[in-house]
Amino acid sequence: MPAGSAFGLASALRPQQALPVRQVLAVVVGNAIEFYDFVTYAFFAAQIGRAFFPSHAPGASLLASLATFGAGFLTRPLGAFVIGRMGDRVGRKPAMLLSFTLIGIAVVGLPLTPSYASIGIAAPILVIGFRLLQGFALGGEVGPSTAFMMEAAPLHRRGLYISLQAMSADAAVLVAGLVGVGLASVLDESALDAWGWRLALLVGAIIIPFGLVLRRSLGETLSVAENARSHGDSSPWRGYGKIALPALAMLAAATTTNYILDYMTTYAGSTLGMPTKVALGATVAVGLSGVICDPISGWLSDRFGRKPVMVVPWIVLLLAIFPCFWVIGHWRNGPALYGVCTLLAVASTLSTATVLVSITESLPQAIRSGGLSMIYAVAIAIFGGSTQFMAAWLTRISGSALAPAWYLIAAVVVGLLAITRMAETAPIRNLQHARGNAEATPLQAGWPPMEP
Repeated sequence: MPAGSAFGLASALRPQQALPVRQVLAVVVGNAIEFYDFVTYAFFAAQIGRAFFPSHAPGASLLASLATFGAGFLTRPLGAFVIGRMGDRVGRKPAMLLSFTLIGIAVVGLPLTPSYASIGIAAPILVIGFRLLQGFALGGEVGPSTAFMMEAAPLHRRGLYISLQAMSADAAVLVAGLVGVGLASVLDESALDAWGWRLALLVGAIIIPFGLVLRRSLGETLSVAENARSHGDSSPWRGYGKIALPALAMLAAATTTNYILDYMTTYAGSTLGMPTKVALGATVAVGLSGVICDPISGWLSDRFGRKPVMVVPWIVLLLAIFPCFWVIGHWRNGPALYGVCTLLAVASTLSTATVLVSITESLPQAIRSGGLSMIYAVAIAIFGGSTQFMAAWLTRISGSALAPAWYLIAAVVVGLLAITRMAETAPIRNLQHARGNAEATPLQAGWPPMEP
């Protein structure tokens, strides 16, 4: 890079105005509601299975419930194509408004669906329909919202701001865990089966109207006129495959890791036989670890680069997986479960929060929303939708409580190999490289304040 370009990048890295809190909330709220609803579904998969898929065969209702959970991932690529491309052609804001409206319909519809005992076969059909609609909406959510966050954030704080997407998801996991523990503490098993799980899902619906109001107040970061000219040329899509393939593998690994951690509540209860209120505490540990570590990951990646922050924690995770699953399988108590979940969540989160940052920065603006949406949707559709089902199925056919550990180890290995194929995208590291030494203009170490 020429000296003039290095000077220009250094100028761009000077502190810029922070995003107002209301804008940050408007963007991350979609990600939060996605994970709250999906994780709550996973917590109460057994109860939902008994409500909509009654069966006398041991474990069959749970597997049917988890399969329906996975059905929501089938329409993600379609939503990514439609809404994600809309974000590149019409604007980030209208795409985010559409996706969030559809999410709201699905989030409210599923818990209000009567049980199989009340309306028969119509019940599972409606449930599957709402899951498909939600998957379509969520497939188009991540691209426009993450593109908006990257384009609106100060250049030297992209990592931190995009990591707030991951933090909102983990905050939703934490809230879902607290709601689940609270309901399990005050309700007996029959009440949880009858209506407790419905109440837990409806709690997430409270945020829908507030999210819509916040998103209507957003500005627009996409220049539609400029992008229209870009779409007349195929150049933005050149080299997309070189980015898409390793990015897909990285997100597949991150997704598998996240959903195995989210599955720990069902695993602890159904496989290890722990009481519901103890098992639900695993999600609190996972969510709290993520809320703390997500912004740390983003901040570190702004300071030291994306690749080191992705690689080191995942190596620690790889080494910890098998011993951790052995510990909870051997002791089968609350302290072992919470300690293991905390360790795995910290190692996972410190890496996965930066994966989305690296991929988003690698894509040109003209295809950023649609390209990211498609990569994310395919990874989620294949691995997010199947991970919990596969963990339950492998455990069942092998008879081993360690089956999910081997599945997780394979995913992390794939993710680490994929990272080696990605270029470093952090502005600070590119500036250091341009100057040919490690004494680039230092960035302020403090976290940027957010305007109220």
